Amino acid sequence: MSSDVNSLLTQAENRYLKPEELQEFKRHTSTLAQRLKIYEFLRDREATIFEPIAEKLQTAFSDAQQPIVEKSLQHWILIMRHCAMAMLLDDTEYLKNNVLDWLRGFVKTRQSQAIETKIYELLQGKLEEMLSPKAMIYLEDYLNLAKETLLNHSD
Repeated sequence: MSSDVNSLLTQAENRYLKPEELQEFKRHTSTLAQRLKIYEFLRDREATIFEPIAEKLQTAFSDAQQPIVEKSLQHWILIMRHCAMAMLLDDTEYLKNNVLDWLRGFVKTRQSQAIETKIYELLQGKLEEMLSPKAMIYLEDYLNLAKETLLNHSD
């Protein structure tokens, strides 16, 4: 649950919510059913999403790179699971705190940025193929956060 909603619930222990606070709560709850459907869709189709990506990666990278490809693919499966949960919770901090900071170090030490970028591009394409544009709107902020954190920071 987003920290904003958590804060609202804490405030509601001592008083009724103000109209603007109630609007924020309504916004969060009104999208919950849609976010839940998207989460279940992603969970139920994880193999369908990632199997074609794995096949394309095998042809795109040399045999010598395959161990890094496999590890990177496992990381993106983990990232996708956490993106889905963060989307369900409507909470970017969940994603940052649970997976992204840790994986950024892996990408740098393994110098797997080209592989990670290719996986992201293939994943983005597959999701756009499988999800409606409306569903992608719910998920894209979390995928973009993963991309920005892992691929575009050169600290």
